Amino acid sequence: MTGTGWLIMLVSMTSVIGLLVYCLFKVFSLPSVEVEEHMQGQPFIDTKDTKNGD
Repeated sequence: MTGTGWLIMLVSMTSVIGLLVYCLFKVFSLPSVEVEEHMQGQPFIDTKDTKNGD
């Protein structure tokens, strides 16, 4: 393989591995405190479909 081929392969592999590491870091890092305060579980959400049972 020529030098240009090695360069293209090195740049592409570095880009793919860098993107993989970035995505894994974003997925596995803990969310900030501000996000947790706004999230509610199912018991706190009122869908108003159980108040009038026909």
